[in-house]
Amino acid sequence: MHTYTHKVAYYETDKMGLTHHSNYIRWMEEARVDYFEKIGAPYDALEKKGIFSPVTRAELDYVRSTTYPETVTIETRITEFRGVRLKVSYIMKNADGEIVCRARSEHCFLDKEGRLIRVKRDEPELYELLSGLAEEE
Repeated sequence: MHTYTHKVAYYETDKMGLTHHSNYIRWMEEARVDYFEKIGAPYDALEKKGIFSPVTRAELDYVRSTTYPETVTIETRITEFRGVRLKVSYIMKNADGEIVCRARSEHCFLDKEGRLIRVKRDEPELYELLSGLAEEE
């Protein structure tokens, strides 16, 4: 598990003063990109090697609202990886430790031409790294 902290920005709120729901997906990406950087597989290095990992699915369960200038902690974990598809879960909590959102995302790995990469065969070091981090939810 990896923990990432995000401070809600004023521009992320709506007319009611609540964080707009679309921002939670951005926070998922911030947390995931930070996680990959911390484990030694930063997105920019992967992309230089011609490896891209688009989102193929996202699910979010909003539990409670957040507002400016709250701090949200995002617990990120890889829940499944078998070489083609990567599944990531996110638990977002406010400063009081209350869950504000539970979320999941799924990703694949593509080359520059948009073809699926079989990570185990084509990028064995990345495969070993991600496989070793996968935790059941």
